[in-house]
Amino acid sequence: MDVAEDFTVSTDLARIDLDTVHRWLSTDTFWARGRARQTVQQAAEGSMNFGVFDPDGELCAYARVVTDRATFAWVCDVYVEPARRGLGVGRLVADAVVNALVPLDLTRVMLSTLDAHGLYEQVGFVPFPNPEKLMILDNSR
Repeated sequence: MDVAEDFTVSTDLARIDLDTVHRWLSTDTFWARGRARQTVQQAAEGSMNFGVFDPDGELCAYARVVTDRATFAWVCDVYVEPARRGLGVGRLVADAVVNALVPLDLTRVMLSTLDAHGLYEQVGFVPFPNPEKLMILDNSR
């Protein structure tokens, strides 16, 4: 099976099953474990969304991009169904995200990953040059 030919990517939120996305994110990720269904919906409605569909039309991967469409984007909530990992589905969604963002001519596109550095390097991401400049608002207080 050729992922690039047999799988499709859609940015149509109406086509993306957010119940499935919620199940994936809230039960099988370290960054969104326990996330409420309403939060998934609200986040998706305020973002660019990318769903990857297998030849039968089943959702098998998802990514979300938060952007002002002028200067900045944050790639997040990237998830590939476990049975589809290692087949090129992650690369397909990463390519789709990059291809959608390039025409916007953004100053900065960022993401955070624990273990997919090699994948993102294949589509043009590099380590942040000055991580000591980054800060985060700690809402856990």
